[in-house]
Amino acid sequence: MKTENEWRQDPEYVSLVKDLLEQPAVKRLAHYKQHHHSNRLQHSIAVSFDSYKLAKKMHLDYKSTARAGLLHDLFYYDWRTTKFNLGSHAFIHPRVALRNAEKITHLNKKERDIILKHMFGATMAVPRYMESLIVSMVDNYEAEHEFFGPLRKKLEQQKKVVDWHATPSKNSKKI
Repeated sequence: MKTENEWRQDPEYVSLVKDLLEQPAVKRLAHYKQHHHSNRLQHSIAVSFDSYKLAKKMHLDYKSTARAGLLHDLFYYDWRTTKFNLGSHAFIHPRVALRNAEKITHLNKKERDIILKHMFGATMAVPRYMESLIVSMVDNYEAEHEFFGPLRKKLEQQKKVVDWHATPSKNSKKI
């Protein structure tokens, strides 16, 4: 089972994103709720780290994947309440995140594509690189995991209680 701080135990991953994690613009993400049970920084680290592991296993550009994965949601508003005239949150926030990311670090073509296309499926922005597709898919997975995780744990606990009550004791007699 993945722990919230598993990424800290991977020195290579940490070395790739350390400069970004030290940026006030990235630290600020901790103040924004993301999927009800996590903040945006936790979510971004989870997307970044899991995407990095997949890209590395597939012999892809895991450095760009890790860095852009961390920056994919670099925006500072509550997406549940803020509305835009130019389009939906799914369409707008990748552009806002890209602009914010470009203010704090140089981005290569692949990193820009990863950030801009991470909402593939919700938008028609088709990823150009496999790394972009990985971040998009991992983002969806993490969002589901963060949203339903606490409910899943609660249901598992209730199931254990029900199973315990349904298990016949050694002393019970068969009828």
